[in-house]
Amino acid sequence: MPIKSIYTKYFQKSKMFLYPLLGIKKGAKVVPSETYLAWDPYYIPVDMKLICLYHPKEKDVYEKFEKQILLKNNRLVDIKTIDDDNKLFIFDFADLKDDWSMFLEGKYSKINSTTKEKILYFFPESSANYVYMRSYLYPKAFFKDYAEILDVDETFLSSIGELCNIPDIKKETLILKENLQNVEIIN
Repeated sequence: MPIKSIYTKYFQKSKMFLYPLLGIKKGAKVVPSETYLAWDPYYIPVDMKLICLYHPKEKDVYEKFEKQILLKNNRLVDIKTIDDDNKLFIFDFADLKDDWSMFLEGKYSKINSTTKEKILYFFPESSANYVYMRSYLYPKAFFKDYAEILDVDETFLSSIGELCNIPDIKKETLILKENLQNVEIIN
């Protein structure tokens, strides 16, 4: 499937590039409402932690998923209950230090090939997300498509080397603000 348009809005890079590395099967009924690279003031991006915010909707389904999948994940290092409707799961990626660095620098094509394949495996091959993610991880094969869409010279894109912008740390940082009644999630 060729690329016919490009994303113009920001999307959570942590959700697309890192969440798939948790090994959670694609198509799971429970997914985080958001993912983050940082949690102010507890974690910063270089800590190599993925913070996943869950809003359990169907309590029975969620509790089963939490017990069978989340709590058994070998990357899980911490859980914080915000309130009855919000839970944070913090996962450690220290074993992927080089890939994490490439990710933070927006050098997605430099991520280890085994890691790239794990990311791609998460997305159904027939989906648009798969094609976009493939173009970000293996940009050389897509410079021509992007050059046509953007009406720029292919050698210009080749000189840049990447087809996806770097993570926006501000948008990838969870900020919780306490108020009198409960905790408010800001973003």
